[in-house]
Amino acid sequence: MMEQADWAYRIERDSMGERQIPAQAYYGIQTLRATENFPISGIKPLPTYIDACVLIKKATALANGELNCIPQEVSQAIVQAADEILVGKWREQFVVDIYQAGAGTSHHMNVNEVLANRALEILGDVKGNYQRISPNDHVNYGQSTNDVIPTAIRIGGLLALQRTLYPSLSEAQAALETKASEFQDIVKSGRTHLQDAVPVRLGDTFRAWAQILMAHTIRIETASDDLTMLGLGGSAAGTGLNTHPLYATRVAEILSGLINHPLQKAPNMMAAMQSMAPFVNVSGALRNLAQDCVKMSHDLRLMDSGPKTGFKEIQLPPVQPGSSIMPGKYNPVMAEMMSMVCFQVMGYDNALALAAQAGQLELNVMMPLIAYNLIHSIEILGLALKALTQQCLKGITANRERCLAYAEGSLALVTALNPHIGYLNAAAVAKESLETGKPLRQIVLERGLMSPEQLAQVLNLEEMSAIIN
Repeated sequence: MMEQADWAYRIERDSMGERQIPAQAYYGIQTLRATENFPISGIKPLPTYIDACVLIKKATALANGELNCIPQEVSQAIVQAADEILVGKWREQFVVDIYQAGAGTSHHMNVNEVLANRALEILGDVKGNYQRISPNDHVNYGQSTNDVIPTAIRIGGLLALQRTLYPSLSEAQAALETKASEFQDIVKSGRTHLQDAVPVRLGDTFRAWAQILMAHTIRIETASDDLTMLGLGGSAAGTGLNTHPLYATRVAEILSGLINHPLQKAPNMMAAMQSMAPFVNVSGALRNLAQDCVKMSHDLRLMDSGPKTGFKEIQLPPVQPGSSIMPGKYNPVMAEMMSMVCFQVMGYDNALALAAQAGQLELNVMMPLIAYNLIHSIEILGLALKALTQQCLKGITANRERCLAYAEGSLALVTALNPHIGYLNAAAVAKESLETGKPLRQIVLERGLMSPEQLAQVLNLEEMSAIIN
C-alpha cells in the first residue's frame, strides 16, 4: 500500500458517495460537504466552543472505554487526540461556518472526523481508515448531535464565564471600589432628567456602579446554574438508545472533573435536549448586564465631556488621538467601545430568543446560532469589560474644582431649604437666582428667610451629600 504522503488527496466514502479529501486534512467527507453547502459568513467556530465539544468527546471516550463499549486502545487514542486539540493543536481543521445544518450536525461531525483521523495517526495508521477508528462508531459511540450540542453549549457557556466574564467583572468592581475611595471627599452636583439635582459624592457614584456589577454577577451565577444539568446520554431523542446504563452518570462525573465545575445528569433527558430555556436565561442575564454597562459608559462620557464646553468633572485616560483633522482632540473611546459591544450582546439575545422558540417536537434545529450567540456574548462582554477597566477605569482622575463649582451653583440646593422656609419660598428663591444670576445664599439672606449661621449649617455640602444609612 502506498503511503498517503505520496498522494495529494485520499478518497473517503459516506452514504451519498465518495469524495476526494486533501491528504493532510484531519477532517473528512462530511465536513467537506458542509464547507461546500454553507459558504455563508466565513465565521468559524469559537475556540471555547471547540474546547467544549472536544472535552465532551474526551469524557465520552473515557466513559465508553471504562464501560468496555469501545476498545481501550481506541479510547486512549481518542483521549490523546483530544488533549492535543485542547492545548492548541489542529485548530485550523475546524472549518464549518457557524450558519450550518440545523442542530449542529456539520460541526459535530467535523469534531468526530478530526479526532478519529488524529487517533488513527497516533496508533500508526493512516487517515481515513475508519474500519479501525470510525468518527461515528467509536468517537461518537452512544451519542447524537441532539444531546452533544446542547451539552456543548452548556460547557462552552460555563467555560466562557469562568475564563472571561467573571474575572473581568471582579476586576472592574475592584477598580470602581478603588476610585470610590479615592473620590469619596469630592462633592459634585447630582443630576436627574439631565437637570440640576441635589449634591452627591463622586465616590458614591463609583461605588454605586461597583454594587451594580456585583449584583449582575450574582444574577448571572444564578442563571448559569441551569447549565450544569446535562442531557448527555439522551442520545437521539432523549431515550438513551444505544448507550450503556451507567454511561450518562459516568460521563457527567468525568466532565465535572475536566472543567472543575459540578455537573450532573439531567433528571429528564428529553427536557434537557428540547428546551433552550437555560440558554435564554443566561442570555437574558447578560443582556441585563449589558444594559447597565451602556448606562455606565454613557455616564462616563457625559462626566468627561468637554474639555471646555462640557461637564469635565472627570478625566478619562486619553489612549489614542481622537480626530483625523482636529489636533489635540481625545475621545472617550473605551466607553464608546463598551457601548457598542453591549448593543451587540442585546442583539444576540434577541436572535437567541427567536431561535429558542423555533424548535419542533424532539429537537431544536437552531442550536448553532444559540451556541455562537451565547458564548460570543459572554466572551465579548468579558473582554470589553477587561479593556475598559485596564485602559479607562483604573486611570480616571477627578476635576475637584469643577465638581465643587457645579455643586455650589446648583439650583437644586434649595431642596435642603424646604423644611426651613417652605416649598413655595424655596421655589421663589430658585426662580430669582435663575433670573438674576445671584447665588442662592445671597437671596435667602436678602429676603430675611434664614440667619447666616442657620443657612451655613443647612447648605453644608459635605453633610448634604452624605448617604444616610
